[in-house]
Amino acid sequence: MSESNLLQRITINPEIFGGKPIIRGRRLAVEHVLGQLAAGDDFETLLEGYPWLEREDILACLAYAHRLVGHERFEPLPFAKAA
Repeated sequence: MSESNLLQRITINPEIFGGKPIIRGRRLAVEHVLGQLAAGDDFETLLEGYPWLEREDILACLAYAHRLVGHERFEPLPFAKAA
């Protein structure tokens, strides 16, 4: 499945979680899935905990995070030297 197809699984609804990105209109935030993965949970644990969740939904969360960090840039601020 292509990244653009995966990203179609991520939706934003101002009525759910204040407009945070969610999975397929359900009350499961992308942030929550990423947090669980970061804490060490694997795909199987997530799929068992959310029976409606699909492997592609988890991949969509990772693709969403990848897209976000791909646009990050670090711009150092110039500091004036003290006299």
